[in-house]
Amino acid sequence: MSAVVAVFAPLDKPLSYEVPAALREQVAPGVRVRVPLGNRRALGVILELASAGVEGLRPVEEVLDLQPLLSSPMLAFLRRAAAYYHHPLGEVLRAALPAGLTAVKTRVNIVTERFYRAACAVQDPPGARQREILAWLRGREEVPLSEISRHFPAPHAVLKRLVELNLLSVREGERRRDPFLDQPVPVDVRPVLGVDQQQALAALLDALAAGRFAQFLLHGVTGSGKTEIYLHAIAAVLEQGRQALVLVPEIALTPQLVARFRTRFQAACARVAVLHSALSEGERYDAWRAIARGEVQIVIGARSAVFAPLPDLGIVVVDEEHESGYKQSEGWRYHARDLALLRAQGSAAVVVLGSATPALTTFYRTQAGDTGYLSLDARVLGRPLPEVELVDLGGRRLSGALAPELMEALSATLERKEQALLLLNRRGFAPYLLCRECGATFRCPNCEITLTYYQSRRRLRCHYCDYVQRPPERCSGCGGTSIEPEGAGTERLEEELAVAFPVARIARMDRDTTSRKGAHQSLVDGMEQGAIDILIGTQMVAKGHDFPRVTLVGVIGADSSLNFPDFRSAERTFALLTQVAGRAGRGTLQGRVLIQTYAPTHHALACAARHDYLGFYEQEIAFRRELGYPPFGYLINLVLAGNQPLQVERCAAELAEELSRKAGEVEILGPAPCPLARLRGKTRYQILLKAAARAPLHRLLGVVDSRRRKLPRTLSLAVDVDPLDML
Repeated sequence: MSAVVAVFAPLDKPLSYEVPAALREQVAPGVRVRVPLGNRRALGVILELASAGVEGLRPVEEVLDLQPLLSSPMLAFLRRAAAYYHHPLGEVLRAALPAGLTAVKTRVNIVTERFYRAACAVQDPPGARQREILAWLRGREEVPLSEISRHFPAPHAVLKRLVELNLLSVREGERRRDPFLDQPVPVDVRPVLGVDQQQALAALLDALAAGRFAQFLLHGVTGSGKTEIYLHAIAAVLEQGRQALVLVPEIALTPQLVARFRTRFQAACARVAVLHSALSEGERYDAWRAIARGEVQIVIGARSAVFAPLPDLGIVVVDEEHESGYKQSEGWRYHARDLALLRAQGSAAVVVLGSATPALTTFYRTQAGDTGYLSLDARVLGRPLPEVELVDLGGRRLSGALAPELMEALSATLERKEQALLLLNRRGFAPYLLCRECGATFRCPNCEITLTYYQSRRRLRCHYCDYVQRPPERCSGCGGTSIEPEGAGTERLEEELAVAFPVARIARMDRDTTSRKGAHQSLVDGMEQGAIDILIGTQMVAKGHDFPRVTLVGVIGADSSLNFPDFRSAERTFALLTQVAGRAGRGTLQGRVLIQTYAPTHHALACAARHDYLGFYEQEIAFRRELGYPPFGYLINLVLAGNQPLQVERCAAELAEELSRKAGEVEILGPAPCPLARLRGKTRYQILLKAAARAPLHRLLGVVDSRRRKLPRTLSLAVDVDPLDML
């Protein structure tokens, strides 16, 4: 017998191994095995078995699982995904499994604890505390000691006595490490659905009842109640005995969503699991295994949760489907939204893509009739959308980061005891330090960018490679000492506001302040409890948060994303401004939004100010049609990187020349240096492939695959199918 194994390594194809007679009863597709690879040992997953052996094959050394970790449908899904993105199958399978299951030496331990179950006996114990705990347990199934201890302090002696009286049974079992287990579950509030919500839900329920694959765009303005529709649709899926997968673009959004789902479904005893990279290795390992065992009905997580091993998937929700956070930017460059659609096809599940600012490609599919369209045109309870004003900075010099109009609005908001939210999509104190005498800036030695200045730590830092240095006392170019921060980041804005409003309670939400576990949730709690007056943050404050007391939103540096060398820059800007504007006025009070800009006539800003998605779409789609960009064409970006600039340039030119000879219907753009031409010490060149259909592009990638095998070991070639940025 032989086995075809996808080894967890960057190999072009799976490898065949002999299955020794002693292991033939243990092997099956989907189980992990330990195999020899060169002069080392590696893990992999069996894809297929053949009854006929092949001479000269090396043997499988060990079978690691009693049951397949990956089902046949899951294996088929992952093989299709690997083929579409032209990524080694072994690396794809490794990405789909938790880290504790892909290392040669497993580093994750299984934690055990005692589980108690009330016996069928009807007699009551003598002690009052014994009767109290027993009555509580009788209303439940099997309960772990950790959960009992949360309700009854120091219950050990009482439980021991109840076991001795044969009123409880006890067993030792595995304890699941759950990051949300100790968090309080809020009271469930079930609002009455509006007419638009009822119509959208009815369409989803019809599709669920049909039991076939279907996809819908739920296009609802901010605050229109999209999450409530998700909850109702998932309840219907659970009644069918099936499971639900909910994807969010940012880890930061997970705690609020998890709390809402736990609240809604706790009465139904539906277990909710969370999967994202901020969890500990043990938490991810336990959650994944509980899902695979069928103990979980609802999975919530960031992009990697699309690989959750749910055996009977009934619905997939992709919240904020337009967000670039669903696209993996390194290694296997998959898009979780697109994989969610692919996975749902194989599971006969319904997909709901939700957004107030859908990706243009998604909205275009609804216009073409390929995706169902569900619209929510108004906020719940008839609440108005916020008033949006564009503050024109043309010809003006500001003394700080904020225009007088925004300062006055902040002062009035604080006087009314309301909350404000400010978006500045730059971390640190200033984007760079500038020598006033010669104009020199201080750049990262590894990357083609300036170093961000952090005044609180007196450090210059690269946000790409994490290089850090102390600010110099003198300019290395001219020897001058007039070195000053230029521009503003969130740290500087926080300092300015503390001076302008000394009594205000100010907090900052960016990657620097939320890296510690629980820090983001603490900020969210502070906003919900009214302990924060002004929240400053990068784009993470714009996404999905529901703070009813926020009546003022200010945007600083709204034009910065328009200047990115990317055909999607206007789309990103419109989405970000619309989303952050939607944080204002979500409660009973009217909201107001002020956007500081040097380009008030740009269609992305003008349409965002009017909450006019359709107007923006019509203008932007005309540009895309004229230039043949998505959705009217398809792209693949090839990025070569290496330590030797001349070698990278030469190999890029040779690859482009070979592709041009076989291009056919494909347009070859480049090679050219990447906008970030040097990153983490490597020189980078890119070649963009463009075509009106997918098939010619993927045929041409056969040339790329063969060329990649011939590249010097000092070079890497990344294949980015359907790229979201060209940096």
